[in-house]
Amino acid sequence: MKHICQGPKCHTHDTQSRVRGPKGAKVLRTRNARYESDIPHEWARNWEYFFCDERCMNEWLNIHMVQLISYVGLKTKPSETPIDITQEQLTNWSGEKYTRSTIRFLSEPDIENNVLT
Repeated sequence: MKHICQGPKCHTHDTQSRVRGPKGAKVLRTRNARYESDIPHEWARNWEYFFCDERCMNEWLNIHMVQLISYVGLKTKPSETPIDITQEQLTNWSGEKYTRSTIRFLSEPDIENNVLT
């Protein structure tokens, strides 16, 4: 099932895909979301099931961001991931030596537990 776009100003953007109605009684109508919500698409981002484009998503977020963060929970301390920095001596194409630093995670970053409620 396709949702209609949740963008608060979607019906005011003047594009041909929004024009509806017979001559003399034309209106700009809210478009449908980009993809159907009950058919998963591996390439689709979550917002594409609720908004027709990024402009409508950003307009919605501008209005509802504070309410959304308040509902989900605000971070109260920074997240940390243990790392190890290794330095490797290499030689470039002209024979000059240089050092390359590489950051290696000591454990997988825990992205699921970033928000405190």
